Amino acid sequence: MRVVGDPAPGSRRRWAMYVAGSLNFLLSMFYRVSVAVISPVLVRDLDLSSSQLSDLTASFYYAFALSQLPLGLAIDRLGPRITMSFLAVAAVGGALFFAMGTSPAELIAARALLGIGMSGNMMILFTLLAAWFPVNRFAFLGGVAIAVGSLGNLLAATPLALLSLTLGWRESFLIFGGINAAVVGTFIVVMQDSPDGRAATYKKPESLIRGLGRLAKMFSYWSISLSNFIRYGYFAALQSLWLGPFLVFGMKMSELEAGNALLSVAIGYMVGLPFWGSVSDRVLRSRKRVVLPTMIAFCLLTFSIVYWTLATPPWLCFLTLFCIGFTSSPGQIFYAHIKELVPPSMTARALTSVNLFSILGVGAMIHILNLLSGRDASTMTGPESFHFLWYAGVAGLALGCVVYSFVPDSRVLASNDG
Repeated sequence: MRVVGDPAPGSRRRWAMYVAGSLNFLLSMFYRVSVAVISPVLVRDLDLSSSQLSDLTASFYYAFALSQLPLGLAIDRLGPRITMSFLAVAAVGGALFFAMGTSPAELIAARALLGIGMSGNMMILFTLLAAWFPVNRFAFLGGVAIAVGSLGNLLAATPLALLSLTLGWRESFLIFGGINAAVVGTFIVVMQDSPDGRAATYKKPESLIRGLGRLAKMFSYWSISLSNFIRYGYFAALQSLWLGPFLVFGMKMSELEAGNALLSVAIGYMVGLPFWGSVSDRVLRSRKRVVLPTMIAFCLLTFSIVYWTLATPPWLCFLTLFCIGFTSSPGQIFYAHIKELVPPSMTARALTSVNLFSILGVGAMIHILNLLSGRDASTMTGPESFHFLWYAGVAGLALGCVVYSFVPDSRVLASNDG
């Protein structure tokens, strides 16, 4: 059984790591969506085709996802600090190469390098949270860190647009590359793998294939991975692509009204992250009793949108979308759950393996929903044209709920009196 309690009482270093790590994750969220706001300028300056622009956007996610499995092994074998040092070079280098790119191929390669460099920002922070903080703080602190990171999406919107208009997109990325170097450099300086300063060592390190084989034999791993694949994939597909067309073409909202509605989703998500983390850690002292009811609520809220008409009042639309963001948010609890079901030596590999499915879920759900739509969203009129969106979400989320219901709850919090 894991040792419970506070592994580093009174430590200031852990809070310095937490702040620096959260800011580092914010940069990851910024880079994920940074191409969107400068895409018209890139098309104009480099004569990018739609296909090349799509490749440019997707290259970050593919590189990010493919990095997850070797990342887990690196963290377990080398420790977070050494692993972060290698990733820092890729991250800063990717930002600088992007700023200096003169062809589509160079920009795509730079984005892929950025994806590799950003691939460990959340997982390394979570590994440090597990090592430095009491187990009944993990979900709350993880939720706050992701909420802070979500501000990176806002930073990649108006602030980046203004900076690009003032200085140019190349200069903007040079500036963010410098900020990236300062943040990750500070993170590495204050980072220490464990409270006693001694990272775990192995006389005979387990191979990547063998470690994955152990995970692959666990029903809980597959269940949690599939549930997170559906939950985050569907939510991200709604937030980043499908909600906008639904609100504008289906519900006949103005672009400003649709923007406000999308903002309500984002606010619900950011508020829900620390709230549900605190409920899991301190109130219910359970992972499953938070994740399962919120996923059921997410499913029911999704189904309720089937009944929307053009007469549905705006306040109900905004409230429902806020609640969708709120109930879909406790993703960090999935990571807490799997972390507490595997041996400590497999923590990083378990976290990164679940994260792999989370990232792949976004791309998969976008493609699945696009196939189900059968036509361009601009040709759809009325909310009934988007019913496929909600039926698909209900079916996927219901499947996730059923599969996850068979996962045993973590017993770590129940045995922790702290």
